[in-house]
Amino acid sequence: MPVAHLSTAARAPRASAGLGPWIAFALILAFLLVFLILPVGTVIYTAFVTDTGALTVGHFGNFFDQLVFRESFFNSLWVALASTFFASVIALPLAYLTVRFEFRGALLIQTLGVLPLIMPPFVGAVALQLIFGRSGSVNLLLNDWFDITIPIMDGLVGVTFVESIHYFPFILLNLVAAMRNIDGAMEESALNLGARGWRLFRRVIFPLAMPGYLAGAALVFVKVFDDLGTPLVMGVTNMLAPQAYLRITSVGVDDPLGYVISVIMIVFSILALWLAARVMKGKDYATLQKGGGALQKRRLSKWEALLAYGWIALVLAVVLAPHAGILLMSLAQVWSFSVLPDSYTLAHYATVFSDARGMMANTLLYCVLAAGLDVVIGTAIAYLILRTRLPARQWLDWLASAALAIPGLVLAIGYLRLFKGVTLPGSDQLVVQTWVLIMLAYAVRRLPYALRSCMAALQQVHVSLEEAAQSVGASRLSTIRRVTVPLMAGGILAGFVTSFITAAVELSATLVLVSTESQAPMSLGIYLYMQSIAGRGPGAALGVLAVLVVGLGTYFSHRFVERSRATVNPSAKA
Repeated sequence: MPVAHLSTAARAPRASAGLGPWIAFALILAFLLVFLILPVGTVIYTAFVTDTGALTVGHFGNFFDQLVFRESFFNSLWVALASTFFASVIALPLAYLTVRFEFRGALLIQTLGVLPLIMPPFVGAVALQLIFGRSGSVNLLLNDWFDITIPIMDGLVGVTFVESIHYFPFILLNLVAAMRNIDGAMEESALNLGARGWRLFRRVIFPLAMPGYLAGAALVFVKVFDDLGTPLVMGVTNMLAPQAYLRITSVGVDDPLGYVISVIMIVFSILALWLAARVMKGKDYATLQKGGGALQKRRLSKWEALLAYGWIALVLAVVLAPHAGILLMSLAQVWSFSVLPDSYTLAHYATVFSDARGMMANTLLYCVLAAGLDVVIGTAIAYLILRTRLPARQWLDWLASAALAIPGLVLAIGYLRLFKGVTLPGSDQLVVQTWVLIMLAYAVRRLPYALRSCMAALQQVHVSLEEAAQSVGASRLSTIRRVTVPLMAGGILAGFVTSFITAAVELSATLVLVSTESQAPMSLGIYLYMQSIAGRGPGAALGVLAVLVVGLGTYFSHRFVERSRATVNPSAKA
């Protein structure tokens, strides 16, 4: 439409002027080179060279010659594919039912469906063992009632179960957004031509929602394939990420097989994202209008509604089980071979507040600095891309977004290799023994999230507002500080909170980079507590606190964003 055309044109980037944009470009590029490209490049290089520096592929041959590594490779691939499949089985019906039918409580169901994301998967794994394990609540009841047990939490099956429950919201969120944007007229046409039920979904609805599904499914695959904490907590080491961690921590940072595993993890992460984009290439998924206005929701019959609500209740009971389990564990004085705890206590919380205050402080320090760095860099990249004509400025976006495909374990191993023997200026302390690398790993890993929020926020700021400020004498820097950034405040805060809450539960990089107990954040504290039966109560209490921090941060960020939108655009409520 003409309005959309004018809006796009009005936001077109202006010609760059002065040294400011060039200096910002150089600083950001230097940061990405030193803390992303060089560490990852070092990992890849080390996997292909001998001790003398000669190029070789022998390390890969050695990897595939050993049964434990071949088994780990296929196990990781199987678990990632199976988790993606079962996550799809959970997410597809939830999205379709709540978007396409008149469904009481649809928004609540979608909100509850996203809750697994605010709990670290390795924390949920322990809680799920107490509920669905061999001696868990469910199997105790099944054994009493029907004399059967279901070994759903054993080995690779258990890892798949935990990962599917934790990561299916990625598919749910993307599918809901994609289905809402489908033109309802296309579904009406299919109905008029006789398409019904499964045929309608298979031939019309799902193909049009394919971009959203593939985006979510690729992300689930990458997250599961690279996950370290969940297999370790469940005692499963015959997977790639645990093997890489064990090789680097037990054999040493010079062990080439650890780098070979890291390269394989990078390749498959990038391959998953590339395949998702490749499937959609050359296909048109566009519709003439958004689904929200034209969508005609249909009513379910009584029996259909009964089946739908029953199935959704079952799914939500399973996906919310980790939250219930971790809360009960944090309050349980004794919980062993019983459906529910035998007695309750607040002593675990007292232990946490007494012994783990340093971990909480470390978490706040690392995550606030990392999230702050992310929004500064994200805002700068967004400005350079959307408001200047610097050559190669798009490379900043591509480089920063590449961190999404780099496992935290691989980045941490790269830091250990790249900064090996490097000391702080004016000090004898090694860089790899400081907390600075932990914070930088958090920042680099979460930069894509903050960047997307900052880009979206700046795209909604009309360039004429900045031009008006400059027309009355404001400098470029003053305009950015007093006009652009305040108008982007909602998006910047959303990026900050997203980076903060996801960094707060980061474990892969933390396990490798923490060198002393005094540096440990909450995520490592939870993991260490969970290693013993006696420590699981305090670990659960610390996990509950982590979930509360993440949940409250998410809630208040949404409230702030909504208030910012209402302030900037008062007519939005009209």
